[in-house]
Amino acid sequence: MRLILASASPRRRELLKKVYPAFEVLPARGGENADPSLPLDEFVKLLARRKAEEVAALPEAAGAAVLGADTVVVLDGRILGKPRDEADAAKMLSALSGRTHEVFTGVALVAGGVLRAGCARTEVTFLPLSEAFIRDYVASGSPMDKAGAYGIQDGGLVEKISGSYSNVVGLPLELCREMLSGAGLKVFERE
Repeated sequence: MRLILASASPRRRELLKKVYPAFEVLPARGGENADPSLPLDEFVKLLARRKAEEVAALPEAAGAAVLGADTVVVLDGRILGKPRDEADAAKMLSALSGRTHEVFTGVALVAGGVLRAGCARTEVTFLPLSEAFIRDYVASGSPMDKAGAYGIQDGGLVEKISGSYSNVVGLPLELCREMLSGAGLKVFERE
């Protein structure tokens, strides 16, 4: 069975290659809107499901399994999306500095007419970040396309994590492996 990743994220592509190397990419184009009053795990699963279902309905996806994902960063119960601009990125990073937050990723797989959905949650504690570090990091451009304005893989930000590292990057491999395998797709057992 063909597998399609319904995401344009280069980080998700690289992660998925670790468990299932031969797949196509067909990004979902719909908006990332859902009721933010939903429980966070349901919120991200709904967004992931919408992406997977949108792409699965396309003629070019006929007969393929489609994997969608959505990640949010949550601080004090507030969702931190992708920054609007550099000032917004700096504000988010300042708020995260020296504190613990949560990262939720919803994953949805449409395969053989069956929808599977799940969610991974990871706690992340940031190092204290200086104004100079934040300014330089924002100037690098790296935070601009990432939820919470950071990439854990960039280094220098995180003191510790509790949970899945790949979840924080944007695709929880443990959950993906379980879902793909459950749909009959042969996955690599180890990264």
